[in-house]
Formats: sequence, C-alpha cells, structure tokens
Amino acid sequence: MASKTDTPPGLHVVQVHYRGDERAGPESDPVATYARSGAYDLFGAATVVAPVFPEERRDTEPTLNLGLIGGEIAGAVAQGRRAGQPTLVVGGSCAVVPGVIGGLQQAHGATARIGLVWFDAHGDFNTPRTTRSGMLGGMPVAVSAGLAYPRWREMSHQPAPLPTDRILMVDVRNLDPAEEQLIRATDVIIAAPASEFPGDDLKQAVHDLAARCDLLYLHVDADILDARYVPNHHTKEPNGPSMDQVLAAIDTVMATGKVGLFALVSIWADGDGGDIALASGVELLRGGMESWRRHGSPARLL
Repeated sequence: MASKTDTPPGLHVVQVHYRGDERAGPESDPVATYARSGAYDLFGAATVVAPVFPEERRDTEPTLNLGLIGGEIAGAVAQGRRAGQPTLVVGGSCAVVPGVIGGLQQAHGATARIGLVWFDAHGDFNTPRTTRSGMLGGMPVAVSAGLAYPRWREMSHQPAPLPTDRILMVDVRNLDPAEEQLIRATDVIIAAPASEFPGDDLKQAVHDLAARCDLLYLHVDADILDARYVPNHHTKEPNGPSMDQVLAAIDTVMATGKVGLFALVSIWADGDGGDIALASGVELLRGGMESWRRHGSPARLL
C-alpha cells in the first residue's frame, strides 16, 4: 500500500462520455474540464482511456445496451487495476456501476473482497418490481447485487453479484418506499444523514467495511450535494450536505488506505446552472484526489 512518502504510481483515468448508453454532447460533458483542472497530475503521469460503445451491436433492449457499454468500461477499469494503479472513473452516470465492479472482478478475481461506498442522494437499489418511475438509472446497485437484470450485470463482465454486506450507502436521503423496504431487508448499511456529515456512524461504518474488504470502490454521485451546488442535475435534492461536509466524508473513506477506485459521476455542464455544477465537479474531483494522494491506494491484490 502506498504511503505519503512513496512515489505515487501513475493514475489510470477512465473517461466515460456517455449518459447511460448514449453519447453525451460536448456542451454537457465535463470530462475535458476535469482533464484541464490538473487533478489527474497529483499521482504523476496519468494514463487516460475512453471506452467506446460498440454501435454495431446496439440492441432495442436498453438493458442490453447498458451491458454493452458496461463491458467496455470493465475492460478499461481492469487495465488500470491489473497494473496496480489507482483508477479514477469520471463522467457518465450511476449506470457505470456494474461495469466498474466488473472491471475490478476481472482484475482481482470474482472472489476478491470488494466493498462499495455509495455517496448519493438516492439508493439506486430499485428493481422492476419496486420502481415507481421505471428509470433504469435508479437500479444499478440492485443490478450489481444480483437482484435485477442479470444480463446487464453479466454483459458488464461482473460474474459474481456483490454481497449486500459489502455495500455502504451514505446519505441516500430520498428513497422510494419499496426501495427502502428492499434495502432494509438486505445487509446493506445506511450511514450519515446529511445533518451529521461526517458523523461518527459514518466513520464507524467505513472502518467496519474496510476491515472486511481488500479494496474499496468509492462512488460519488454529485446529487449527494445540496441542490444549490448542482442546480441543473435532473435528480437534485434539497436539504443535502455542503461541499465541505462531502469532502470531509470522502476523506473519511480515503483515510482507510483501501480505495482502489474512485468514481465521480453525474456532473453535466449544460442547462441553467451548468457552470455552477461544473465548478462543483472540479472541486469534488480535486478535493477527492488530494485526499487519495495523501492516504494512499492499494496496488495489486495477492
């Protein structure tokens, strides 16, 4: 594991230019701004890859298309983790989750003890039987846990469902009633309501998860922030934590030294307030990267 005095390994950056399986327009895509921010340079020279959807295989079934782009994301993630590099996923939406976990399983094996720390205003733990909206973007954690759409998960190169006792949800202040009932019926842990960020319950939950895992995947959806920071986000929620509170909570996770992959998703630069959201994304990215560099990241898992 890297320490503060080690020469940092080069960062592996996976830039996702898609909203689900559809290419994001340049006016909304934040990735170029992230690259110019200098945040990638904190780990030395960065390797940057950008998965491409295989258009010749596009299907009429949307979950299969999510599986196709998930498979491309998985390959890109596995490349970095096999090289022992801290791996950053930027751009895209929460639909990347099965592909990210698939890439980690490709690199470290399906039995590797991978933990997911989920920063989001929502659980994204719906299934076709619990959802109110039918929105597939509200289901990727349930998919990765093996509770819905197995073809999406399998096409994302995630052969083994993620055990629910390795999922820690942070904030999730807006859950559908049936979704919350499903979460509570599993071993998923929910920690840190926004009013207590980063409270002792989060610190203890992160400590407990890290002790049981070889590697952590820290996933940050920008809508965990109070709505004023992401005014153009289509799932923004009021009464959320401040930027300083979220960055402090990110540092709590990074302090374990077990974060092998950090994902920052669902920042879009277009629409009314897009400039504010983009600035929030850059601040989340730089703050998270500085914390990650300070605390270190696991290399290959043996």
